[in-house]
Amino acid sequence: MQNEIVDIEDIAVNPRAQNSYTVTLSDIIERNFSRRVVMGGMGAAAMSVLIGGCDGAEKNASEMPVKSFDFEEIPHGVDENIHFPKGYEADILIRWGDPLHADAPNFDPYAQSASKQARQFGFNNDYIGLAPLPMGSENASSGLLCVNHEYAITHMMFPDDGSLSGKDKSDIEQAALGNSIVEVKRDKNQKWHVVQDSPFNRRITMLETPITVDGPAAGHQRLQTPQDKTGRNITGTFQNCAGGMTPWGTYLTCEENINHAFGNINHADQNNPEIQKAKRFGVGKYSNNWYKYDPRFDLKATPNEINRFGWVVEIDPYDPTSQPVKHTALGRCKHEGCSVTIDKSGYAVAYMGDDQHFEYLYKFVSKAKYDPKNRKANLSLLSEGTLFAAQFNEDGKMNWLELTFGKNGLTPENGFASQADVMIDARIAGDIVGATPLDRPEDVEIHPENGRIYVSLTKNEKRKEGNIANPRTDNIFGHILEISTQNDHLAQSATWDILLFGDKTGSYKGRLACPDNLAFDGQARLWASTDQGSAWSKTGNSDGLYAVTTEGKERGYAKLFFRSPVGAETTGLCFTKDSKTLFISVQHPSADDTDKWDGFGRKSTFSDPATRWPDFQANMPPRPSVVQITRKGKMI
Repeated sequence: MQNEIVDIEDIAVNPRAQNSYTVTLSDIIERNFSRRVVMGGMGAAAMSVLIGGCDGAEKNASEMPVKSFDFEEIPHGVDENIHFPKGYEADILIRWGDPLHADAPNFDPYAQSASKQARQFGFNNDYIGLAPLPMGSENASSGLLCVNHEYAITHMMFPDDGSLSGKDKSDIEQAALGNSIVEVKRDKNQKWHVVQDSPFNRRITMLETPITVDGPAAGHQRLQTPQDKTGRNITGTFQNCAGGMTPWGTYLTCEENINHAFGNINHADQNNPEIQKAKRFGVGKYSNNWYKYDPRFDLKATPNEINRFGWVVEIDPYDPTSQPVKHTALGRCKHEGCSVTIDKSGYAVAYMGDDQHFEYLYKFVSKAKYDPKNRKANLSLLSEGTLFAAQFNEDGKMNWLELTFGKNGLTPENGFASQADVMIDARIAGDIVGATPLDRPEDVEIHPENGRIYVSLTKNEKRKEGNIANPRTDNIFGHILEISTQNDHLAQSATWDILLFGDKTGSYKGRLACPDNLAFDGQARLWASTDQGSAWSKTGNSDGLYAVTTEGKERGYAKLFFRSPVGAETTGLCFTKDSKTLFISVQHPSADDTDKWDGFGRKSTFSDPATRWPDFQANMPPRPSVVQITRKGKMI
């Protein structure tokens, strides 16, 4: 959510979603649910929602061994602080504005500048990855924390005293977004600390970092601008939501709600095809003020600039001099994350969700094979390959539809002149091949043992009719899909199921609502964070982190482990390889709908926030932060 103006992801811009002939995933689930229950195919939580209790669900559930969670569940609720189970410790590792270098300035919220922010930890930390030091170490006590900084919230970042101009704020916001790479070390008490003098520490910002482009769209005229006539040299990355760490030790960061920054569409040339296609990204629904100060974001002045964002970006955290790369072979959309595995045949396979109502799930298969002895060659694995979009069928199977120029209707007759067009307009390509519109497909994670794929479908309040899968008039609490690959990620088909449905009523254990980021710990157990946005007031619970059972009688049950402060979102969950530390991002504390909390009753601002977490000091605004959670002598 951005600036409490509107939940941008909640705007449906896929024209297929409005047509009666379009079959959505919920339609498919409704038609097949009863037959699949008889066959024992649906998860325990799904059945529990429908029949009203856990006993009936357990009779049809899997009897597979369960890897249990032994913590005492924390209470649901909402207040000013974080909450975690008894026997655990939580410490702030790093906060917005903390210096990343020994000579960087300390954070002063009343004396901000773009040059200072470019050397400090960014705003609204989201995805977290950990690259071990040395590279390849299994139980390292040192590593490189790789963190996304998603979006700015002007009224929560700056004092309203007139000390900063609109241009100042725009530049600081751009400097606050992108990525932070920070060396961290673990002490004898199992607590991690930032190494401020590390040569690895680095900020990648929207304001000034040069980024190159590869793949089918590199150099294409649709990526060329007056500032970059080559179409290969892009300044910055932003709206970095989730991501992934590759098997060859690089960091993938994903550009999501890029439409936020682009404005002036009503004064742009409406006959320009790029302007019409920009509307497929939701441009015009809402915009921040960057376009008033930077012509890159003025669609009248620079209509091609938007095509330079919406990509997966690869960063080598081990080489602070390396240039990030935008991989156009992975398609352009509102990427939530990018999870990569090496198939048994040796090819790299990436799974990605497009986080908006009625959008698609994607898979990429590399052209070249992974070489464990040649890291340099692996750095180009995501540069060339084949992209697919998912189609879910009524028989419990699903197909991967190829997005290649000249196939499946991706032809000049349908507006595509090359593979570059297919990748730039991956959403439109998905429309044409018949991919299944989903309810905000966000994070996708791969089970480390059995290869199953788990997909968070966060919510879709645009659904006009209730159905068996979501027995509400609108799907405001989401669900999690499970795709069975049989550990064959190159297969063109698979089977699918529902692991759990989001719920507020307590009709099954856990009451998880609006699943977002997913992660597996070192014991191959699934964890899910939530992103309710303004819907938190409907559940009465702050966003949090849940342990989710994937097998056995309690399959699909969720158990609350961590709760964020009021108005915040829990994101970026990341476990160390030994599972003795869990890193969590707490994003935008005090931002979301604090007027609906009885403990505050009004909208938050910089000077009057609902909570001043984590500092709780009168001269400090709330600060997005990375939290580390440990349990002395034991795994999480």
